[in-house]
Amino acid sequence: MAVNIFYENVDYKLKPVTKVKSWIKEIVTSHKGTTKTISIIFCSDDYLLQINRQYLNHDYYTDIITFPYEEFPMVGGDIFISIDTVMSNAQQFNVSLSNEVMRVVSHGILHLIGFNDYTDQERANMHSLEDSALKLFEANHGPIV
Repeated sequence: MAVNIFYENVDYKLKPVTKVKSWIKEIVTSHKGTTKTISIIFCSDDYLLQINRQYLNHDYYTDIITFPYEEFPMVGGDIFISIDTVMSNAQQFNVSLSNEVMRVVSHGILHLIGFNDYTDQERANMHSLEDSALKLFEANHGPIV
């Protein structure tokens, strides 16, 4: 029942770690799940590209790759996040880096819960669930800065 944060080949550090870990458990609980071990690994584009190639046979950059190790209602697994791509996305969508990081973290947690984003309808639902997760953070922990 732990949330672990790791860094590979990046200078970025997640803040505020304690609030984010608590929020992740709140997201899981709000979907009637039980948090097992969740590891979030912030990494570079190149690091995530290697994982994408090695484990998924995909040869392209992405912002996130999620590996679930539990079956719902248990929620656990590894979430790899490219901070390079998240930074680019934050600029593209004109939002703060913190806001985009939180959105991507929630996206990964929602994947571990069992939500997908393969179809347009699933993507719209995922975006709505991400918005709800961000509101949950702000309601319980204050503004995302």
